[in-house]
Order: sequence, then structure tokens, then C-alpha cells
Amino acid sequence: MPVRTLGGRVAGSDAAAIAGPALLALALSLIGITGRSLGFDEGATWAIATQHVPGHGLGAGIAHDGGNMLGFYALEHVLIRAFGDSLLVMRLPSVLAGALTAGFVAAIGLRLFARRAAVLGAVLSAATLSIVYWNQTARGYAAMLAFTCAGMLAFVVLADTPARADTGPRGRWTPVLAYVIAMVLAVYCSFVAVLVIPAQLVALIWRREASRRFLVGLAALLVCAIPLAVLAADRGSGQLFWVSRPDRQVDHQVLESLTGSGLQSSFHPTFLATPGLWITVAAVLAALGCSVLGSRRPGRNAAGARAGAGARAADGEPFAGWGATLVLSWALVGPALVFLYSLVFQPLFQPRNLLTAVPAIAFVLALGICDRRMPRWAAGAALVVALGIRLVPLALSYDVSPEPWNAATRAVLADARPGDCVVFYPEDGHNPFQYYERTARPAGAVAPNSMLPVTGWGEVRSYVERYETLSYARQAALAAACTRLWLVSSHEGQSTGPRRSRRNLKAFDHFRTQLEQLFGRGRVRTYGYASAIHVRLLPGPH
Repeated sequence: MPVRTLGGRVAGSDAAAIAGPALLALALSLIGITGRSLGFDEGATWAIATQHVPGHGLGAGIAHDGGNMLGFYALEHVLIRAFGDSLLVMRLPSVLAGALTAGFVAAIGLRLFARRAAVLGAVLSAATLSIVYWNQTARGYAAMLAFTCAGMLAFVVLADTPARADTGPRGRWTPVLAYVIAMVLAVYCSFVAVLVIPAQLVALIWRREASRRFLVGLAALLVCAIPLAVLAADRGSGQLFWVSRPDRQVDHQVLESLTGSGLQSSFHPTFLATPGLWITVAAVLAALGCSVLGSRRPGRNAAGARAGAGARAADGEPFAGWGATLVLSWALVGPALVFLYSLVFQPLFQPRNLLTAVPAIAFVLALGICDRRMPRWAAGAALVVALGIRLVPLALSYDVSPEPWNAATRAVLADARPGDCVVFYPEDGHNPFQYYERTARPAGAVAPNSMLPVTGWGEVRSYVERYETLSYARQAALAAACTRLWLVSSHEGQSTGPRRSRRNLKAFDHFRTQLEQLFGRGRVRTYGYASAIHVRLLPGPH
């Protein structure tokens, strides 16, 4: 005989509703998991987690990166030492985190809505390109999202747990402890996890009895994040120099990522990118309008304050309850605040920084599709459109390498000769190049001597945002020591970007001209699409 929960649901069915999307996310993330080349940022993950040179250890690498992704780097360090540095090993934590994210999203939905909406929201979230991309990348974003969703689940339980004396201290404070643990883990994977907190504060307007416990949990989270704040303050905001202020191009990229219709500039847009973007935006705005209108009806606010989230979700008006208020706040408040902050202060408005809002947008679509007032044919058509908008760009992204450092490294190693040298601009390019020099070097191939940075291939050091050039004296020594010169560059800067980005590009152009005067001009081979890798072979000193 099936065991039912207090809300009357079959417990086994709820377990299946959580496990199904989690397994789907796991499958979607495992497809082609090693087919995509190690990227520029993944190279930094590998170098930071692998390095062991005195003065360049794990702690030094984390500190230089401002503490961001501290927890993820520590996990990667343990895994690499235990199982090696294959792409599968390095990316597997993100894959598993992606499955956990889908499971937590489904669990949130089961607490707030009917089972159909919960499952569909989790499925749409699991099939979103921006989420699957980070699930297949050795960076901290997938783990951050998983822990953030765990924190959101704890927040929902906290907000729906009455503060009555008969509830008991354990029942009142266990969700607070779970929230603190989940959110601490999230911020130690990536700072952007904090962007869900403003949405939670907005949602608490309708759950004021939970405010004191939530604020206690928030205070505990702030205390636990002090080490990160110290590292970030010491590092400063210089690592965000490349982020442009919001403009038409940036806005479009962010909306593509949030709606699941694409992921520029990492991948070329598909024919569904722009239509899918605006269809989803229109649906979210319509949901917001329905929520506002529903909240203004007589008795709605009082009923919403008395009823549980699940009860409000099943009364025929899916956008009138507290659950809808929460997911709309989750979808809109964080991105809106980041947009406004980026206009005035340090720009942060980038797709990766707003990843936490993607599951909420999936929930908004699911609520609309599962609205019982919608005709079945219309609901079916909306479901096909919502899945199509996501699955087409996702299917076309598999095994596509926006930054094919494997191909660029192979090309250099295939043509290099004894006496050749290589310089990287920025020095960060040395990280992924060294990974493939160590793991995929053809038999008998000769690796050019690294002169910028000056290091041997046998030791691993991390280089993060090192936009250095060579002095005239070092250029002269380079010309005397090297028969030919490989100039490998990527992320050189942007001609229309922020000031420091423009300055980096200007420095590179000047540096390249100086090297060409010493070694002659050579042909350029370009690899990739997003942040292209440029490989120049300068033939030798004149």
C-alpha cells in the first residue's frame, strides 16, 4: 500500500518526480562529456588544482583568484591527486552537481506546486543549454547552482514552517541550519550564489513569521563568508576588467542564456535563438501580470498569508499564490539588481553570473503550461515550443569546442623544431596549452621553450589574468636564443570593451609589432569561435 505524505501525495511518486529529472540531467550532461576541448578558464582550474611548486601551491592560486571558487578548487585538487587529471575526472563533479540541481529543483516544485508543474519545471531546467554547458565544464558554476537550489529548498521549508511553540525547536531551526550549510557551500563555489538572497527577502514579505529565523541564518552565512570577503577585498575587482556595461549585445546574450534559447558568445545562435528569447520573455511578463492581478483580488493576500504554498498552487490560479511570488522574485529580482548595479558601478551583467535565475524561469513556464484553464491542445503546443527552444541549441552544442586548445596545441607541437620558443599573451594561455602538452603530446614531438611565462613544461604553475609583455632587453635576449618564435594569444582584449580591456589589446598590438620586427611576420592560424585562439609562427630573427 503506497505511503502518502501529509499533503496527500504518494511518497513513491514524489521520489520518482525527483529522480526522473535528476537522471535526465545526468544523461544530458554525460553526452560528449570529453568531446569538448579544455577551455581557457578550465585551464586555470587545472593549473590551480594541480600545481605544487613552492610559492605556487593551491593556496597561492586560490588567493590570486580572489577566493572565488575556493571550495571547487579544493575538491578538484583532491580528485586530481586521487584519480588523475583526465577531462572526465575534472568535469565529473559538475556533471553530478547538474543532476543534483535538477533533483533539488523538482523538490522545490513539489513543495510549492502540483506534481506536473514540479516535474516539468525541473525538466525544462535540466534541458537548458546554459545549465548543461556548465555541467560539462570544470568550473564551480554547476556546483554553485546545485547548492543554491538546495538552499532555496531549505528556504521554502523554513518559510512554510510555523514559528509556533508546538512545532518544537528542532522543527523550527533545522531548515535554518540546512539553509546556512547549503548557501555557505554555494558561495564557496562561486560568489554569485548570493544573488538569490534579495529574491528571498522579497518573498518573506508574505511570510513575515519566518523573518527572524531567516535573518539569523543570513547572519551565520555572512560570518562564514568572512574569509572569502577578505580574499576578495585583497584581490579587488580587477579580475572583472573584461565585463562590459550592459548594452544591446550583452543584454541579448544574457536573455538567451536565461531563456535557454542559446548561449552566445560560446556558441553560434540557431534559428530559434531570437524567437525563443522573445517568446519566453513574453511568457514571463504575462506571468508577472497574472500574479499582480491575482494579488489585487479581494481576500487574496489574506488567504495567501494563511494557506501553505502547495495549497495556493492548486486552486486554479497558479500565478496568484506565494509559490508563484517566490519563483517570479527568483527569476527577476536578482537579474534586475545586477543590471542596475552594472549601469552605475562595477559591471557584472553576464550570463554566467545570472545562472541562478534559470530554474526559476523554467518554473514560470511550467506553471503556465500546466494551468488547468488552458485547453489541452494549447498546453501541448506550448510544451513543444518550450522544449524545442531548449533542445535545438542544446543538441547542436555537443562536441563543439568554442576554445579548441587541443587543436591549437597539436598544431604547434606538430610543427615545432628544436630551438623554437613560444610566448603567450596573456600568460593564462599557458595553462590549457600545458595541459595538452602533458596529456596529449605526440611521440617524438618537440615542445618550444616557454619564454613568456618563463617556465619549464615539467612543473605546473597557474597564470591568471597575467597580461605581461617583454622589455626591450628581454626581447633582444629572445632573438638571440630562439630560431623561430610561436606567438599564442587569446582573450587579448576588446577594441570596444572596458578601458582596461582596450589597454590590454593595445599593449598586445604593440608587443606583436615589436616581435614581428625581430622575427618577421608569419601566417596566423585561428582556432575557435568564442574567444578565438590565434597562433602565429614568426620565421626567425632578421
